[in-house]
This record gives sequence, structure tokens and C-alpha cells, in this order.
Amino acid sequence: TISIATTVYNTQPFMLLALGALFLGEKITAAKLFWLTLAFAGMMAIVQAKPQTGGGISGDYGFGILMALGAAFFYALAALAAKWLKGTPPHLIALIQVATGMLMLAPMADFSNLPGDAGGWAILLTIGVVHTGLMYVLLYGAIQRLPTHLTGALSFIYPIAAILVDRLAFGHALQPMQIAGAATILLAAAGMNLGWTPRRLLNRAFES
Repeated sequence: TISIATTVYNTQPFMLLALGALFLGEKITAAKLFWLTLAFAGMMAIVQAKPQTGGGISGDYGFGILMALGAAFFYALAALAAKWLKGTPPHLIALIQVATGMLMLAPMADFSNLPGDAGGWAILLTIGVVHTGLMYVLLYGAIQRLPTHLTGALSFIYPIAAILVDRLAFGHALQPMQIAGAATILLAAAGMNLGWTPRRLLNRAFES
């Protein structure tokens, strides 16, 4: 579902943290390591709570999880590249990325199965122009202007919105274990990007 794919994809801030440690010399503190472990536990809860609907679903479900993780990894690489390209116009970065993607994917495109009506073309153009081109321009512009932790914090809107849309538009309700796993990943991502520590959370819990 959109909810599961988006939640697993939201592990990308942790991949960006690891890449930052490798290539930018950023330190991984004990608190960040705790949030990484917690996020991994949440992802495992989602994987274990796969749908129980037929024999062929499990293989597709596991492959879908791997694809979401792969998307998260490549997004982290793109964010790292955008940081290095600070000063380069974001629309130029988006243009080069989209043009490169078009050339790479062209051999796999099925040109014999194009949309047959104006509505299909309108949806396809909207995905390409708005949800890809314009979105990338805004995203890379934000990455270049905002601190990494603030970019990660604002990205929490994405999985929450996707889960709500998935429920309202498609009627996909998460299983209890999947809800727990998704909440754990979002909590871990918030804790890492907002600088929370387990001790501070415990102290606030006891005070309240």
C-alpha cells in the first residue's frame, strides 16, 4: 500500500546520516544510534506484519519493501548531491536529473500502450510536470536553503499525509503491527532530526 511504501521510504534520513558520516565527517552520537535502532525495529514490525491474503503476495510484498528501501537510499544520495551543489539553481539540477532519467528509462518504455484519451494524458502530464518537475525544483531549493535536520523534520508531513490519503482514497487500513511500526519510524525520525535524547523524553514523561 501507499502507507507502507511511504513509511519504509521514510528511513532515508537515517541513510543520509550514514552518508554524512562517511563523506562529510559528521559524527554519529549515541542518541542518533538509538534512534537508528528504533527505526530499524519499526521497519521490521512493518515487514513482519505483511498482508495475509494469498500465496503470491508475500514475495511481492518483500520485493516492494526492498524497492522502497532502494528509493530511500537513492533519495539520500540525491539530497547529498544537492548539498554539494549549493549555489547551482535548483531548476537546473531538476532538469538534468529528469532528462537523465528519461534517457535511462526510454529503452524500457512501452510506447505501444500509451493513454488512449485526454484524461489519461492529463494525468500523465500532471505527474510529470507538477509532481516530478515542480516538486524537484521546490525540494532541491529547500535542501539548499535549510539545515539538514530541519529538512528531515518537515519531511514528516509526507508519510502522515500519504497514510491519510491511502485510507481515505483507497480504503487501505493498516494492521495494528503496521501502525505500531509506522509510529515507531516517525518517532525515531523526529527524535533524530529534532535532537531529542531518550533521557530528555523520560524526564518529560515523569514530569508530566
